[in-house]
Amino acid sequence: MEKKTDAEECPGVPISFVPTPTDEYRRHRKIMKATVQPGIPKIPVPLPMPKTKFPPVILPGARVLIWKQDPTVTEIGVRKAYLPRHIFAGPRDSRINSQGLPTVSPNAFGDMIQTPGTDAFDAVHTFAVVRQTLTMCQRAGASGSAAAQMPWQWNSATVPDPLNVFAHGLPDVMNAFYSRGEKALKFGDFIRPGSSPAERIYTCRSFDIVAHETGHAILDGLKPGWLLSGNPPQTGGLHESFGDLVAIFLALSQFDQVEAAIAQTKANLHDKTFLSDMAEQFGLALGRPNGLRNADNDLKLSEAGTEVHAISQVFTGAIYDILSDIFSFEKSSAVKDDASVLYTCGQYLFSLVLRAIIASPHSSATYAHVANQMLAISLADGKPVQYRNYIRNRFTVREVVVSATPLTANIKDGVELAPHIEDAPGAVQDRRGCCGTMNLQEYFGEGGALHAEIEEFKKSLK
Repeated sequence: MEKKTDAEECPGVPISFVPTPTDEYRRHRKIMKATVQPGIPKIPVPLPMPKTKFPPVILPGARVLIWKQDPTVTEIGVRKAYLPRHIFAGPRDSRINSQGLPTVSPNAFGDMIQTPGTDAFDAVHTFAVVRQTLTMCQRAGASGSAAAQMPWQWNSATVPDPLNVFAHGLPDVMNAFYSRGEKALKFGDFIRPGSSPAERIYTCRSFDIVAHETGHAILDGLKPGWLLSGNPPQTGGLHESFGDLVAIFLALSQFDQVEAAIAQTKANLHDKTFLSDMAEQFGLALGRPNGLRNADNDLKLSEAGTEVHAISQVFTGAIYDILSDIFSFEKSSAVKDDASVLYTCGQYLFSLVLRAIIASPHSSATYAHVANQMLAISLADGKPVQYRNYIRNRFTVREVVVSATPLTANIKDGVELAPHIEDAPGAVQDRRGCCGTMNLQEYFGEGGALHAEIEEFKKSLK
């Protein structure tokens, strides 16, 4: 059947007619509706779905409530988090096992939503932060390598034992620790000095403390020799610093915390923020204004001596400054959201630090070793030269390395920086200000910490 022309379909209407919202056009539309019927629409034929032998597998995850920082950081508080993996009654999974408190079972939805302030909440919160920390390190590790699995120090093909987590593992102890021998993390609780009525502080409720101690466990799996006291002081400093950095970068791996940090500081990381303060509630209990440690510091190696707690802050401070520098370089508020940029910077910098640590010596590692590995890996990653300038500049200012060129000039590709201040031969680590992990006797060799103190006392009498 031949198709009718416009003139045949609409007699009396010129071919050049252009419809406009006039009375004439409205009459024309009424005539068309009354005399011309629309065609029957074609019904699409559905395509057959491919048959599968097995139904798709949906991996269950668990929603939990956790403290996103310390209980004293009220602008973050308790929030819901999602753990995208199998979580079993305990809580436990293949790598982490909660111990010492009544078993917590998933509800009908597979979630573990518990009431803050209860034993069940503490068990779930502590497990969740340990799991988040391990997952972050696995993602940041070298893809495809055995190290990317982040095995515990005792793991092997025949010993897959998990890490046991005791949320209330040290009653009336003002500390927490990771023990290789016990294959465990243990967290203390204590009455806050001078509190009336008595206020009990639970270290397991601190996001920072749980992440810090988990960092010790993860690093011990990667570098078992680093935790022994016979290493130079800087090696001990790397262990303590890694725990603090894990806490910082775990916060930066969670969008709500990143957004809170941006809002709190107006996108200036050198403004006071919960991000740089470590374990605020514990620090306040001891009468300190900035938690146990402050990552945003200006300490240099010449000011730290052999005290591992102080030395660690030199490395942590340098990394925090590098984070701020890279964030300022990448920030472009007109075209990119500041929180999104900070999240991306945090993801990259933690991966860079972790890969540099993995590539460093298995014993007697120094800050200069890690700094030079960061320079090499950043170059291999194809990052802008500004990234390497920031690394060189911050470690130079901290007296970790010496730059052969002015800090105002771009660093040369492939250069290895010489160490500046090094530990004296035979220098002994002073671990008295460190967390419980660094003071466990199992890491001091025969005789333990008591033997070391006795020897130090004997030397003072000569």
